[in-house]
Amino acid sequence: MSRPAAEDAPIETQVLDGLALAKSLRGEMAEEIGKLVAAGLRPPCLAVVLAGDDPASRSYVKGKQRACSAIGMDSVEHLLPESTTQDELLELIDQLNANDGVDGILVQLPLPDAISAAAVAERVDPAKDADALHPLTSGRLLAGTAKLVSCTPLGIMAVLDHHEIPIEGAHAVVIGRSNIVGKPISLLLQQRNATVTMCHSRTRDLAGICRQADILVAATGRPCMVKADWVKPGAAVIDVGVTEVDGKLVGDVDFEAVKGIARLITPSRRGIGPMTITMLLRNTLLAYRLRKRV
Repeated sequence: MSRPAAEDAPIETQVLDGLALAKSLRGEMAEEIGKLVAAGLRPPCLAVVLAGDDPASRSYVKGKQRACSAIGMDSVEHLLPESTTQDELLELIDQLNANDGVDGILVQLPLPDAISAAAVAERVDPAKDADALHPLTSGRLLAGTAKLVSCTPLGIMAVLDHHEIPIEGAHAVVIGRSNIVGKPISLLLQQRNATVTMCHSRTRDLAGICRQADILVAATGRPCMVKADWVKPGAAVIDVGVTEVDGKLVGDVDFEAVKGIARLITPSRRGIGPMTITMLLRNTLLAYRLRKRV
């Protein structure tokens, strides 16, 4: 389909520099942790568990370790072989739950086929649930009482607030209904008084619904699915999907085509990814404060 008429009068699109925003927020956390340590308290600690030899997962874990170190937060890694059983992993989680020196726990996904991700999420102490995947954590989000919130949705809200995107009264369209992104971001937007439409692969006239969105969140993992004529001129477009195509990382949004139509767009690189890690640090620091009452 053709590009919208807005092409004749392009909008100046703000492209999010997620890495710059993440560094700014991490700087604030580093200052906060520095004050805690100066007051004689230990720094917060994040425990990361990786089962298996997935190269991408190993890279993510190393990135999280570096991010912790950069803000003065302690981190411990538990690298387990692919042959790890579910009982062995659950026993390790029990040990981390009982360790008062650990404030946040993250079990890196995906897990080996023999291990249930749901069983693992349910075993993590909700007070240390840095990835906010425990059913109790999800239930609190539904009730509007959650302290710890899924990292990617929390990062999306931080982006919208940083760019002063109006949320109250806005029509937000979310493509994707995962427990990690789609469902929690829809709840967070509702809590800020947006009107939210949830879409998925079976939604009728998906493009037409997207064209109504003041805020459009794409989280499907389908490369360049969102075309230029799906986007309302002046909308904020949040691209969460990242897929490797011919050796390049591609988002869910046709980035170049949508520039000049959207008011704000997030790129597939240096976009939401750095914000997700930053919110993991935020959750760990908050869990520390709640547990220590400081």
